[in-house]
Amino acid sequence: MERTKIKTLLSSGEIGKSVCVKGWVRSFRNNQFIAINDGSTIKTIQAVAGLDDFEETLRRKINVGAAIGVIGQLVESKGRGQSVEIHATEITIYGEADPEKYPLQPKKHSMEFLREISHLRFRTNTFGAVFRIRHAAAFAIHKFFNDQGFLYLHSPIITGSDAEGAGEMFRVTTIDPSNPPRKEDGSIDYRKDFFAKETNLTVSGQLEAELGALAFSDVYTFGPTFRAENSNTSRHLAEFWMVEPEIAFAGLKENMDLAEEMLKFIIDYVIQNCEEDLEFLEKRLLDEEKSKPQADRSSMTLREKLQFCLDHDFVRLTYTEAIQILKNSKPNKKKKFQFIIDEWGADLQSEHERYLVEKHFKKPVILTDYPASIKAFYMRLNEDEKTVAAMDILFPGIGEIVGGSVREERYEVLKSKMEANDIPVEEMNWYLDTRRFGTCPHAGYGLGFSRMILFLTGMGNIRDVIPFPRTPGNAGF
Repeated sequence: MERTKIKTLLSSGEIGKSVCVKGWVRSFRNNQFIAINDGSTIKTIQAVAGLDDFEETLRRKINVGAAIGVIGQLVESKGRGQSVEIHATEITIYGEADPEKYPLQPKKHSMEFLREISHLRFRTNTFGAVFRIRHAAAFAIHKFFNDQGFLYLHSPIITGSDAEGAGEMFRVTTIDPSNPPRKEDGSIDYRKDFFAKETNLTVSGQLEAELGALAFSDVYTFGPTFRAENSNTSRHLAEFWMVEPEIAFAGLKENMDLAEEMLKFIIDYVIQNCEEDLEFLEKRLLDEEKSKPQADRSSMTLREKLQFCLDHDFVRLTYTEAIQILKNSKPNKKKKFQFIIDEWGADLQSEHERYLVEKHFKKPVILTDYPASIKAFYMRLNEDEKTVAAMDILFPGIGEIVGGSVREERYEVLKSKMEANDIPVEEMNWYLDTRRFGTCPHAGYGLGFSRMILFLTGMGNIRDVIPFPRTPGNAGF
């Protein structure tokens, strides 16, 4: 019999119809009530296995975690919490789960424990909700840019350039580390490597996206990026996904407008399509915060916070204006900030960003015109020659969620900035060619996709919003 997804079955409510569901057992009560979930929804459907209808040998195999199939009649439920249930006439056991060994029994598990068994955590309500929302957000991104007429460009994962100039890159090589080929001076001869040069995993698809924008006008990349940064915080990963649009014939205003519109589109799409999952995660957050002092609790629920971002324009101000606000703030004057703001040119930390968003403006914030000394080489130098046409979008609970800029399209200025930052000009001739031939003003930004999912789900650790987290000392699966 053809299988029906549980989400479809619960929404159709075709009483009296013969149905077939397949999924995993969440609970088995009183030796006859089976709660089944197939991942299509956070909800389970109850199958009733009449005590006289099935042998005891089969019932002993219906344990939490077992994969089963049930055929039966969809009927109105007399129990609380569900409108319909299945009166089972046939049960198939596809895969057993030994209750003495299966770690996901019906009880509360800590996030730390679930990270240790992340190959199974998809089966929990929390992670089911998180990854359905992650899927919805990814689809929303593609829909947004497609509807806007953007071209989706696949940027390379293996590159010979460092887009950020940070140097924190994973090397890609086929050279035998125990016996590498060497030059006369003793250094490793990468000419003998697979690509005949040093190569790395990409830190950004931006430079390649610029090439596309200067032919197609509007492009975006959406793919994995990598940072070999030895950071064990709740906001950093070694492998994460980035959304990076580039728009030709555009300046800072167009860049900010596009980013704000995109973020609001994603939020709205998730609100409209993930109601049950958001409701579950909101309740989870409220339960979690009951143990916190009143002053430390969120002023808004999860869904209120998402709606708030939709209902308000993002505040826009310059870095210089933000520095003045921070210098004069109570946390700074009373030295409550870990990093005290005492002069223009300081690199803002998460605590400063969150103060601006959560305490001062109480709205999402876009900061612009940062000091050139703390930003990447490709950002367009402003007329004051001290700042660049950069913009960061700051969100409550997250801090920076988007970073972008107008790109330096002037050949001589870009070349001199590359030289000043020790960016090898000869190796980057392909990039400079776009400034030699048909250059134009253009801009773009990067959205840290996992940080977006943190915001949408209210989860506290970025390792819990990506399926298989890669962090220092951890590359499981």
